Parts: sequence; structure tokens; C-alpha cells
Amino acid sequence: MVLQFFWLITTLLTCSQGIQEEHPAQYRYPFIKPASSFSSSATWQPQSSGAAAFDYIIVGGGTAGCPLAATLSQSYSVLLLERGGTPFANANVSFMQNFHISLADVSPTSASQEFISTDGVFNSRARVLGGGTCINAGFYSRASPSYTDRVGWDAELVNESYQWIEKQIVHRPSLPPWQRAIRDSLVEVGISPFNGFTYDHVYGTKIGGTIFDRFGRRHTAAELLASANPENLHVLVYATVQKIEFDTSGARPKAIGVIFNDENGNTHNAFLLKTPGSEIIMSSGAIGSPHLLLLSGIGPRAELESFNISVVLENEFVGKGMADNPLNTIFVPTNEPVEQSLIQTVGITKSGVYIEASSGFGQSPDSIHWDHGIASAEIGQLSTIPPKQRTHDAIQGYRERKRNLPHEAFQGGFILEKVAWPLSTGQISLANTNIDDNPLVTFNYFSHPEDVARCVDGIRIIEKILRSKPFTNFTQCDKETMERLINTSVQANVNLIPKHTNDTKSLEQFCKDTVITIWHYHGGCHVGKVVSSDYKLLGADNLRVIDGSTFYNSPGTNPQATVMMMGRYMGVKILRERLGTAAGSSLRISNNYK
Repeated sequence: MVLQFFWLITTLLTCSQGIQEEHPAQYRYPFIKPASSFSSSATWQPQSSGAAAFDYIIVGGGTAGCPLAATLSQSYSVLLLERGGTPFANANVSFMQNFHISLADVSPTSASQEFISTDGVFNSRARVLGGGTCINAGFYSRASPSYTDRVGWDAELVNESYQWIEKQIVHRPSLPPWQRAIRDSLVEVGISPFNGFTYDHVYGTKIGGTIFDRFGRRHTAAELLASANPENLHVLVYATVQKIEFDTSGARPKAIGVIFNDENGNTHNAFLLKTPGSEIIMSSGAIGSPHLLLLSGIGPRAELESFNISVVLENEFVGKGMADNPLNTIFVPTNEPVEQSLIQTVGITKSGVYIEASSGFGQSPDSIHWDHGIASAEIGQLSTIPPKQRTHDAIQGYRERKRNLPHEAFQGGFILEKVAWPLSTGQISLANTNIDDNPLVTFNYFSHPEDVARCVDGIRIIEKILRSKPFTNFTQCDKETMERLINTSVQANVNLIPKHTNDTKSLEQFCKDTVITIWHYHGGCHVGKVVSSDYKLLGADNLRVIDGSTFYNSPGTNPQATVMMMGRYMGVKILRERLGTAAGSSLRISNNYK
């Protein structure tokens, strides 16, 4: 009751657009300020020209950018630029029960920015300090040791960096009945052994960590900024970087600064200090980083010239090799309300699929009829409408049907299957030259037959789970009630159980027609093609890319743990290189997490 009351008061204070921007709690740390304060602040270190300058400018205060900024600030001045606001006074971000609201909110100040891939799949990008950790389902699980080996990371430092994250914001979940049923069913159908609670990526069934605490409150990457040196860190929110500026007078282009707009539309310049080792680091995510590179003149020449963008550095691979792990889900109706849960249990198979689950609905019985649109997380953000037919007219039709549904049609939960290493890839290309608009994004879901085969395997595993004893007991209800729920659910595009699961062709079509996203897209700035193994931009100086755009595959079952680790890891690596190994070693885990 206390938590519900606190949530109500917080909601009244923060959910209204405009009120949130004035709430004093949004600036939790003294080094966080609105972008409009930049020109009037006396704390910026000037160059000889009088312009503000820093050792490091990080573009994107997200999952990687926050731990990276906190780490680099231990020894150097850091300017962290985030295009969105803060999560601290935003109830839609802070509480698990509001998980679906921030995803369904398509307003300009939302923590998530909707985009629709050219495949027809609805998707979201984070637009808030803390990035994807503010809008995701909270599951925390490390990458496998083999992933670390393939990438070429130092295993000891990787482990230390994970621990640095875990000691600050990661929790052990308490399993509600739905997650316990999934756990027991996975083991019963052969996804074994049961590995208990662990952060490690191991075959079988396990319970992972979560960034939600026992009160259902989210702890994001933005809280890692508490480990920063406040004297060296400057964080600007509502700071939208328009382009990176280069000195092209030498043999190689050299990044020297950025141009960004504040929340009032005014333009500012920030520059690097003219000292060896100073760098601009892009951590804008798998959509944002390649997009900004293109708008800054780095990418395929023909594409840049078609938009009258001056070519700074030609690289045909910028924006290429984009992939998104396809997700397919089945809704399982129950005969009584189910406690809300997001991802806590996972089955890691050797066939290349991961099985996860979510359940319940966090709002009041009346709010199920709210207009959350076709991308609503409470119905798995999916529909029986094939991707290319998911138009705004279809959304409106769904909205109308949803209002007429009984509340019990939404009682139950989802079983999810995710293809682990998709071989289908696509690209990002420019739609226009406005950084605020989404680029054109194509993932080419299930264009590779092996992805389809893995999906079929996953659906067959789910079918076995539904027949297992833990789920038979959990979902038991009479035939008449089940038929009524299924019939009403179909009207809402909720129930996606395929009718001919023994027919491989039918399952293949089911996978293609019901594909959605789990927001684990990656690529666009691949190592060896756009950046080097230490994430420096190939062919240019003073510029790195440190985020999921460099990944060939999404790490682990869910990537947020590894993306946060990567920010810390690379921060320590950079400091060790610049300060010397002995000095950098002092950055090992300490009691105050610094």
C-alpha cells in the first residue's frame, strides 16, 4: 500500500508533460544540467579561443555511455551529452508496473522513441539518460566466456567490470508463480540442467539477475554516474548532437568537437582539448551511432552525396550488417489473474533459441482498455497482422476492438522464444538530414532459412512447455472458459497459438507472420569494417564508437549486462593506456565502486 501511494504521488508529479521537466528530482546529481545551461556555465574549461573544451566528449548517455563517463572522469574532464531527459523523476521509467506505458508513449518527450523498420515491425529506441536500461524488461545476464574470447576482451577485466555493475544496480529476483512454472516446465521438457540463480551464460535453465529491486523500482545505468568524480564530469540532458566536427587539413580527418542543440533549439559547440589522447566517443546505440556518422560525413559516398553531405571519410560499411534478434511469442490465458513479472527465467538451448516469459498486467482493471496502440507491451507488442500490414489503420482497428474486450481476456502471460544468432541482416540508411527523425532501418527478419528453422524449433519447445505438468496445473480451466478466452483474444490479436504445430510449413509461416522485436538490435559499426579492435574509427583520429553498434552478435540472452560492462571495461582500458598500466590498475573494484 505504501508503494502504491508513493507511485500515485510520483505519477501526479511527473507523468504530465511539462511538469516532469520542472521537477527538481530529475537532476539527482549536481553535475547533471539541462543543455541550455552550457553557454552560461562557469565550470567549463576553456581553450585558448575561449570555447569550452574537454578531454573526452561522449555522445550518448545510455547503457554504455554512463559507465564509460563515470570511469573516465576519475582522471580526466568528461562532457556527456544525452538527447533525452533523466529517468529519476519519471514514474513510467522507475516502476515495473509502468513498463508498458513508456514503450507505448510516442510523445516527443517520451523516454522511448518509436520507429517502424521497413520490414513492418514496430520497435523502440531509448531517449533518456540511462538508455535502454530505462525502458527494457530488466533482465541481467552476462555473455558467455566464448563470446568474450571471440571479441578479444581481457577475461579478468571483463569479470571485474561486470562486478562493478552488479554491486551497484543488480538484484536477485523473487520468482512469482508464472516464473516458477516456466522454470519447472523448461527442466521437464529437457532444457537442463537447472543451474539455479546465476549471472553466467550456461546451457540449461537458470534464474538471472534483474535491475528491478524487491519493491519493483528500476535501477538504471544512470545510477552508475554516482561513481563518477563530480569535479570532472559534466552531463547535459536534452542535448541533441547534430554532427561531429573534423579537422580535414591533414592526411587523416581528426575529430575536434561536436555541434549540439539544447532543449530550446539553440546551437552550441563543444571541443576537445588540444592534448594527446583526447577523444570523442560515440555511445549512441546501434541506431544512433551509425546515423550520426552518416550525418557527419562518414559512410558510403553515393548515399552521402545524394543528401548533399560533404564526404569526410568514405566507408561503405557504415550502417551495414544491422541485425535484430527475431522474437515470437504465445499468449497463454489463465482462469485467474496472474502476478506481474518480466523476464526472470531463461532456457538456454543448444539449438540457438532462448526461451523466456512474462506475465500479468501492472495497472488497474480499467486501464487494460487504455489506448496503448498496437505496440503495447501488455499484449506482447505484437499482433496477428503480418508485418507489412501493420499500418496505422490497423492500429486504430485494434484500439477499437480492445475497448470491447473483457478484462479476463488479458489474464495470463507470454512465453517468448528468441533466435540467438540471426544470420539475416539489413542496414541503416538516411531518410533525411534531420537527426531527430529516425533513419530507414531494415533487418530482413527470417530472410535466412537457418533463422526460420531455429524459430520452428523454439515454437515446438513452447508447445511441449504448454503440455508439461507445471503449466497444465497453472492454466487449468474448463473447456467452455478456454474457448471463450481464445475467441475473444483473437479479436485483440492476443492469442497466437498456431493451429497446426505438426506442420513445419505452417510453423515457418507463423514465425514470419508473427515476428516482433525484443529490442536487441545491433551492428552498423562493426569491428574490422568501421572500427578497429579497440573501437577507434578506421581512417580517422580522435574518434571511437563504444556501444552495441560494434557487435556482430547480441551477447548472452539479453545484452544490457554486457553493454554496461563494455562501457566500464573500455573506460578502464583507455585510462590504463593513457596513464600507464600501474596507475590504471588502481581502478580495480573498491568498496566505494570507483
